[in-house]
Amino acid sequence: MDIEAINSLPYEDFVSIFGNVVERCPIIAAAVWSGRPFPSGAAIEAAINAFIEALPESGKEGILRCHPDLAGKDLQSGTLTPESREEQGAAGLDRMGAAEVSRMTRLNAEYKARFGFPFVVCARMNDRTSIVEQLRERLGNTQAQERARGVEEVKEICRLRLQSLVHSDQKHKL
Repeated sequence: MDIEAINSLPYEDFVSIFGNVVERCPIIAAAVWSGRPFPSGAAIEAAINAFIEALPESGKEGILRCHPDLAGKDLQSGTLTPESREEQGAAGLDRMGAAEVSRMTRLNAEYKARFGFPFVVCARMNDRTSIVEQLRERLGNTQAQERARGVEEVKEICRLRLQSLVHSDQKHKL
């Protein structure tokens, strides 16, 4: 979709299309809609990032809590959002054996117990081996480090999701 078409979308359509660029947070798309017209896809991304950065720490943690566990029950039961299903599949998380799933379940539980929100990493930029390695490594971080890192991962996920939706006039994505 080009920027002209995006800028002409009614509120409901904009929220419907962009409501999951930040996982299960359509309120973010609703909030940035009023910033139209956007000069580019990058401007939409900047508006979303500014909204996220303006949130109090509890709001940032709330965004992290909207993310599913990687290779978790939502993947196993088929209840992931289409975007998450595609991203986890691209990382190979849907092809893990029972022992790998068990290890991920244990690490995810340990992470959530330590930080109070799910482990968030841009699955599209990783494979299942690197995801497990990062999960183990990041368990050693502080709460503040993990919140900040998780928010940066959310922004990367958002950037890639926007790329798949917004095409610039030069026929390039974001």
